[in-house]
Amino acid sequence: MNSTSSPFEGAQWMWPGQTHDHIYNTYALFRQTFSLAQVPHSAPLFITADQSYRLYINGEYVGRGPARGFQQSWPYDEHDVARFLREGENIVAIRAYNPGFGTFVYRHEGLAGVLLSARWSVANEEFVLQSSDWKSRVQSGVKSHTVRTSVQLFPQEHIDLREESQSWKTLAFDDSNWQGAPARSTWNCPPWHDLEPRGIPPLRESFVLPQQLVATAEGDCAPGYQETRDVVSLRVAEGLEHQRVANSAIFRDGILTVSPGGKGRFRSFVFDLGKMMIGNLIVEVEGAQSGEILDFLYSETVREEDENSPQVTPLHTPEWGSLTAIGTRLICDAGNNRHEFFQVNGFRYIVLVVRDSESELRIKTVLNTATYPLERVGAFVSSDRVLESIWQTCAHTQSICSLDAYVDTPWREQAQWWGDARVQCWNTFHLCDDARLLRRGIKQIASQTTPNGLTYGHAPTMAHTCVLPDFTLMWCLTLWDFYWQTGSLEAFQTHQPTIENALHYFQEQTDETTGLVPSDKRYWLFLDWSCLPKDGTSSVLNLWLLLALDKMALLHRLNDNAEKAAELEAWAQRLRVSLSVLVNERGLLRDGIQPDGSFYDTTSAHAQTLALMAGLSGVREEEALSRVLLPFIRLEILPDRNAEITPSSYWVTYVFSVLSERGYGKEVVRFIRRHWAKMADFGSTFEDYHRSLNGESHSHAWSAHPLFHLMQTVGGLRQSAAKWDRVVFAPVFEGENGGATIPTPHGTLVSQWQKSGEEIHVSLEIPEGIEAEIALPDVHETRGAGRPQWQIKSQNAS
Repeated sequence: MNSTSSPFEGAQWMWPGQTHDHIYNTYALFRQTFSLAQVPHSAPLFITADQSYRLYINGEYVGRGPARGFQQSWPYDEHDVARFLREGENIVAIRAYNPGFGTFVYRHEGLAGVLLSARWSVANEEFVLQSSDWKSRVQSGVKSHTVRTSVQLFPQEHIDLREESQSWKTLAFDDSNWQGAPARSTWNCPPWHDLEPRGIPPLRESFVLPQQLVATAEGDCAPGYQETRDVVSLRVAEGLEHQRVANSAIFRDGILTVSPGGKGRFRSFVFDLGKMMIGNLIVEVEGAQSGEILDFLYSETVREEDENSPQVTPLHTPEWGSLTAIGTRLICDAGNNRHEFFQVNGFRYIVLVVRDSESELRIKTVLNTATYPLERVGAFVSSDRVLESIWQTCAHTQSICSLDAYVDTPWREQAQWWGDARVQCWNTFHLCDDARLLRRGIKQIASQTTPNGLTYGHAPTMAHTCVLPDFTLMWCLTLWDFYWQTGSLEAFQTHQPTIENALHYFQEQTDETTGLVPSDKRYWLFLDWSCLPKDGTSSVLNLWLLLALDKMALLHRLNDNAEKAAELEAWAQRLRVSLSVLVNERGLLRDGIQPDGSFYDTTSAHAQTLALMAGLSGVREEEALSRVLLPFIRLEILPDRNAEITPSSYWVTYVFSVLSERGYGKEVVRFIRRHWAKMADFGSTFEDYHRSLNGESHSHAWSAHPLFHLMQTVGGLRQSAAKWDRVVFAPVFEGENGGATIPTPHGTLVSQWQKSGEEIHVSLEIPEGIEAEIALPDVHETRGAGRPQWQIKSQNAS
């Protein structure tokens, strides 16, 4: 963007105070009043903040933002605020935040700021709202030096409403003691050299009340409770065990009535939202005398022996590597209180701890959810209610892991891990034809690389330990995924320099003797949460490289660059020859070469899966299936992942694809039913197969892939050409009926089938522009009326 096209021309960044040198976990408030002779029909307001903002006009909430990004091309938002305006005096108010340090979702560049601009036609004159006449200050009553909610995220928010008027957003508030004119620098100054539209729609917000009061506890507050920096560790020190309650009269219509506990005492309440959500908590308190403390702890799960157990313990695992301490604190002023916590958190259970109460309080907690507006067009139906429940659970998990980016989990990280994102884009494309999150993520991953060409495992980020060579190859493959969904080469064409640099790294790292790429000790070779051999030279890493080379060569041919395509095809062929040396006498691919030069003896499911995907010469498909993949998929009890090399609930998506394409969809469906049923009972998909109490996430969309596998198997619809120009229809007849609805760039595909005695009646609705291959035995075909449709009757109902 150049200055002549910027809606911020003439605007200035602003932040309270004389310098930016002491930003740490800082909330800042901004106000400006203005008068309008009449309300314009359209009132576009452009705003951004580094790191984030909440915007209010005349006391009403307008929106939040911006989307995550990099300062060199910082994203901004556009809101049409006409409906919030009125004739006469108006007030625009902003609450902004900057952590003062980098996280897994944000790179700090040493400065903080808010930027706003609006130009409206009012009574045939131009009205300009920019950076003059603002009042601002650092928000009072906020404790800056609280602990971080996790290693990856921002600190806990602690606010004392006795020190901060709740009316600061209104016209009536007296701001005479606030600072004036906090403008600092022009809109395109460093580090914000350029600005860009966010490129994705604003988050969808809605209000959710806790469904149930689960358990209660009370006791003496631990020493130091009034000045604690960590409300979670405080409550853990007091003992997190709660007594189960049922149908409690103190919780009705979302309002909790709390009897006085007294000074130095606490009452603790565990609420269940019913399933994992993400958002910020809004708290309303009636009857406060002043100084009552409300602590909130946010948990994914609770520990209980069974549903009849008298004790419930919200899960908290400070020993976990992420050091999760997700909590907030509100100290009440006298009378009625209302506060909107700023940061969004992912959780299912809320622990509300009321301290120092000497009068009856009425407390209402509302979750303001915030997720990407995925329009769920896709659907799945099955007579097997467990499969339907699994699909709904996967769709919900994908929803709460879709924010301003695909994130691994809304709980401890909210990071745009790119291996996760690849699976999530496949989920998304079976729910709605929306490639914007994928396209934006491709750009952001390309924006943060090492000098030698590797992309970071997630971006934007300060996590320099999270450079994963295999995720760089995943990034290359998502360029193919974007083309496969949209038919567009734009992403591939745009990111040629990043592709070249990334592939150059692997070329430079190739060992001259083996022709393979060994492990690079400078970086984290992830591959999977399993015991895959990673020291020395990994077959799996080199197979990912081979697959990336194949797809990049195809994209170059589609882009009419035959010379570059031939170069990559020649490299891929050399790599195939080098990998073939690792095929053992049974025709299975070994897992690589040990540091001493000897071969690994193991032949993992990972290696066989990718070898079949790549069509690796020498690997015998029948042996790979019968000796490795089918024994794994048919196991009645899944081995512990540390006992042998088994694909995790994330990586198994690749196994599912290989087996389904080869006619083993029924085994895939039964494996999904067996291992995802407990996730469906919980309401979101886990980081691994098992519900864990050691700190692993219970809300990971990298394991939500049964969403599309069920649509491909039971629903029978599998894409077989770019832009869904062609599909294969080959349903797995598991249950009495089934079907799927899948949105495509051409329109909506719909399949249905129903068993009837010895026959199966199948219908398939296909939009114009899609060619369908009907892969069913013993088929009698008739044409239906209306939209292109087949009525298919199969004599083979087995």
